[in-house]
Amino acid sequence: MKRILCFALTLIPLIMNAQPYNIISPRRQGLAAIAALEAKGDLPALEKALSAALDNGLTVSEAKEALSQLYAYTGFPRSLNALSTLQRVLAQRESAGIHDAPGRDADPMPAGYDALKQGAEVQASLFGGPVRNEFSPAADYYLKAHLFGDIFARNNLAHADREFVTVSAISALPGCEPQLVAHLSAARTVGVTDAELRALPSLLEEKVGPAEAERLRGALATVFGGSHDAVQTVDFSVWPKGEPNSAYAQYFTGNSYLAPMEGGIANVTFEPGCRNNWHIHHKQVQVLICVAGRGWYQEWGKAPVPMTPGTIIAIPAEVKHWHGAAKDSWFQHLTCHVDVQEGASHEWLEPVTDAWYDALQ
Repeated sequence: MKRILCFALTLIPLIMNAQPYNIISPRRQGLAAIAALEAKGDLPALEKALSAALDNGLTVSEAKEALSQLYAYTGFPRSLNALSTLQRVLAQRESAGIHDAPGRDADPMPAGYDALKQGAEVQASLFGGPVRNEFSPAADYYLKAHLFGDIFARNNLAHADREFVTVSAISALPGCEPQLVAHLSAARTVGVTDAELRALPSLLEEKVGPAEAERLRGALATVFGGSHDAVQTVDFSVWPKGEPNSAYAQYFTGNSYLAPMEGGIANVTFEPGCRNNWHIHHKQVQVLICVAGRGWYQEWGKAPVPMTPGTIIAIPAEVKHWHGAAKDSWFQHLTCHVDVQEGASHEWLEPVTDAWYDALQ
């Protein structure tokens, strides 16, 4: 018996003056993706992103440099894991006959180079004046002499590239928003354009995940002085996002993502604000189990029911209803059909209007 799952989703722009990320050069797109995935610790996705970055003009030297620099922001374990992943990718590509551009290594430091002095100057140029950590002189020394002296002095990545890498990586680190705001300002100082920064969340959302993009959107609102309505995200490593549910797009306000599972169960992901049309399941019961985020379920003539993780709803046959995400949250639910009778079917009805949806409390 044919079973059809019904869901819906819509994507709502989440940052003022958002720009498509193709205004960022392919090379810098690669730097951003590998930096954020290194910080996130998603090595399978990093492997794919490294191959794409190399295909789009990133040199081996630049990839090594970016992943090495990040140890100062994400720690040696993630940096070393990422470098090992790069090494494996390069070996695989070499075996496949792909010869990646090695790029140039950094020039050696001149005799008598003073890393502490140079680092203090670089730090001051990035952050608008001399910076001094009186509370922890040791940390102050490490930042100046090593990070901004030894690492930023290496000239195989420009300072603008290094700050683009840093911003992308910190976007993937929960709880580091003050540092993210500071490095957004530094990125602007060294020549990363406002247009690139505004476009970066869209890139991170597609290549890394919604949580990373949302974190960056909040920081951008702080830097640019705009407003930002926070959005609750979900972790796709727990419940997979799946593929676009394009086969039923005509019945949705927006898009949905479907991840089939065993036993006739599917996980459905809704982006903020999404909902499906009113519809009826004839001669079968649909079961919904919320596993992440927040959403809504409503039967015709009844009050809407909020759905949060653990909410279970059994929708009786012949009941007109809809379900979808809250305006400000991603939403995931499991679904299946039970008590399926002969002749079971699905009847799609009118959309849930904006006025109806916006009135939800």
